[in-house]
Amino acid sequence: MQKQICFLCFSLLYCTQLLAQYTVEGRIVDERNKALSYCNIVLYRSADSIYVNGTFSENDGKFSFQNIAPAAYFIKVSFVGFEEKMLPLKAENDILLPDIVLKESSSELNEITIKARKPLVQKLPDRLVFDIENTSLSSGNTWNVLKQTPGVIVLQDELKIRNTPATVYINDRKVYLSASELQQLLESYDAENIKQIEVMTNPSAKYDAADGPIINIVTSKMLLPGYKGAVNTNYTQAIFPKYSFGTSHFYKSEKLNIYGNYSLSPSKRLKQDESYIHYIDESDAVFSRWHTDFYRTSRTQDHQANFALDYHVNEKQKLLVSANTLFSPQLKDQNSGVTNMFNAQNELNSLFTTQSNLQTDLLNVAYDLGYEIKTGENSRVSANFHHTYYENEKEQAILTEYFDNNQSLTNTNSFDTEAYQKINIYTGQLDFETVLGKYNFASGFKYSTIDSYSFLNFYNVESDASTLEEIDLQNDFNYDEGVFAAYSSLERAWEKWNAKIGLRVENTDRVGVSSNSEEEITRNYTNLFPSAYLSYQISDQHQFSFDYGRKINRPNYQNLNPFRYFINENSFQSGNPNLIASTSHNFNLNYTFKDSYSFDFYFRDNGENPAELVFQDNENQLLRATQVNMLASKSYGIDFFHGRSLKDWWYSQLILSAFHEEETFLAEESNSLEFTNDVNGFYAYWYNQFTITKDGTFTGDISFVYISKMLSGSYQVGEMHNLTLGLNKKIWKKKAEISLQVADIFNKYAPVLTSTYLNQDNGYYALPENRYIRMGFKYNFGNSGLTDNSRTIDHQERERIEK
Repeated sequence: MQKQICFLCFSLLYCTQLLAQYTVEGRIVDERNKALSYCNIVLYRSADSIYVNGTFSENDGKFSFQNIAPAAYFIKVSFVGFEEKMLPLKAENDILLPDIVLKESSSELNEITIKARKPLVQKLPDRLVFDIENTSLSSGNTWNVLKQTPGVIVLQDELKIRNTPATVYINDRKVYLSASELQQLLESYDAENIKQIEVMTNPSAKYDAADGPIINIVTSKMLLPGYKGAVNTNYTQAIFPKYSFGTSHFYKSEKLNIYGNYSLSPSKRLKQDESYIHYIDESDAVFSRWHTDFYRTSRTQDHQANFALDYHVNEKQKLLVSANTLFSPQLKDQNSGVTNMFNAQNELNSLFTTQSNLQTDLLNVAYDLGYEIKTGENSRVSANFHHTYYENEKEQAILTEYFDNNQSLTNTNSFDTEAYQKINIYTGQLDFETVLGKYNFASGFKYSTIDSYSFLNFYNVESDASTLEEIDLQNDFNYDEGVFAAYSSLERAWEKWNAKIGLRVENTDRVGVSSNSEEEITRNYTNLFPSAYLSYQISDQHQFSFDYGRKINRPNYQNLNPFRYFINENSFQSGNPNLIASTSHNFNLNYTFKDSYSFDFYFRDNGENPAELVFQDNENQLLRATQVNMLASKSYGIDFFHGRSLKDWWYSQLILSAFHEEETFLAEESNSLEFTNDVNGFYAYWYNQFTITKDGTFTGDISFVYISKMLSGSYQVGEMHNLTLGLNKKIWKKKAEISLQVADIFNKYAPVLTSTYLNQDNGYYALPENRYIRMGFKYNFGNSGLTDNSRTIDHQERERIEK
């Protein structure tokens, strides 16, 4: 079967007849007819404003675009000191444009009138684009930017879209990190490098089938030759202060582009938890109530570095090399908790305290080597090789002391653990794009292999807890996985229609072995993943579109490890080697009115989605989190989007969403009864940008997010909201800028999670440092007309590391 699929895709790649393509040429001059060199010229498709190609003018002011497919386009021309200019064109034959005349920017600022403003949030057919350049958000870190991105929700330190875990890309390349490691990376990644955030709810066949919704972080692109650099710093005051220092450098010549950046982010963080468990007897009466106050103080010193090199061998060939490193030495967590245990009459029976010290050393390095060849006639072949090395060492000491209601010590339990994990990921990918007459065609192959080894060892155990007595005190877990994938897609636009179909096939072969059981858990399966998109433009004011995609959700590597990780001897989490991958079906119907009002009606069936569920063992008074496959999981809803300039100086965007979610699972501690957890919810996002001065150097923004309810496994998530204010001021002839942001002013972006069904009654309230004041400063030097080629080559397998 695999050979037949490979042969079919290979035949499509190389046995096609390429047809009509055109050339667009022109010249850029000023008002005195003097040629302007190094102007930035970008070609966009008129139908959806999607970027097609980009170049800059030569010394004689001339430029050209080669191999342009028949369609309607528009060109945007910009140059420092001149007004931006746009002009439409239709490629039906070779085009020689008349001279494009740029006018110098007016120096009479008092006479400037802002007639239109580029939307900070733009709704395209397949994605939502959030432009953060020149806002106060750009002076912070990328994690905080994503928390403010429309449609993105941060729940339990995990990024979600429509309450589905999101896959993060940077410049259309996947990040292979766990949720916690991804947060570390993005908190140390300077938002100054970011141009915009793209949110895709239903990605095409080009993307891995395991990708659910996608967040694509787009960095700036290169324009002019020369050198530029920047230094930046910011100070954040939450409960504890935090700092960040960074520098970036870029050099561009005719053939060579080199980019590098480094950042250091020392910080001290506090996370507070309040939780409860109401243990229930066989008569459905509460016989014991446990209330816990928990505090975690973390000290980190993250080092993050990126390097990228592009070498243009000639006009048709390009070599790309990049490396990305996250190094977090001696990350220290100090945990302390007090649990008060009350009887049925709410009288204090006893209590226990838990002290835990955890030290973590983490290294994550990614290397990429790519090569691109333009084979002519608007076709391109690209190859990429990727390697990720991940290493994580943890040492933990836990002490639990028990007291009676007079606070006299009655018992002491303690144990130490050491844990280690090493993961190697290798991927190879080949992609081909071309135009077949009136069709855009793409196809490609990918093979990835993952080798993961981890162990956990208990020592210095002085405990009479049954949870420790019933397990082996040492465990080794080996996991190997190989995935072969091939895809093809075909797209055509004609008259009022636009259609795209795609098919992706993936074969997965995995083996997991635990030293405790010495049993091999193997899986080998092949799946097909079709995708389709169809749009119809009824008139200039009305447009409909429909898209469908089938996806897969594979279990994360660490979630397959059956060993137990203890918070204390009364609470632990464990993996499940019998987890299976699940497939999902995603449907979306869109109606757009006047290119300004957008309505999305969606339905998503996630099937037997792997998830973490929390169960309370009433008999033994334990709380355990375990990995299971849901029996069923689905959601549906409607999204509304609208943006407009309310005043010349005020631009506003509004997103509203009403939805229904339900998860069905086996209640393992309730006689394995089938239970459905469901909720009706509402989401609102309102973003406003203000231009305070007429020269545009002083801006402000206000955003507000509200979420009523949603689901998280067996928990129902309560309402939360976030009001954030920001200011940004450019100084010193725009060579420097200062910013101020006040986030989560009312400190309400932290929900209460409750699990109340059958004989289960528990919940918690986690409050991280969401409320803060941040001040930032950045200074640019060198050729300020340059923007860099920073990029991260990102791959799906990294995202599943220890999630």
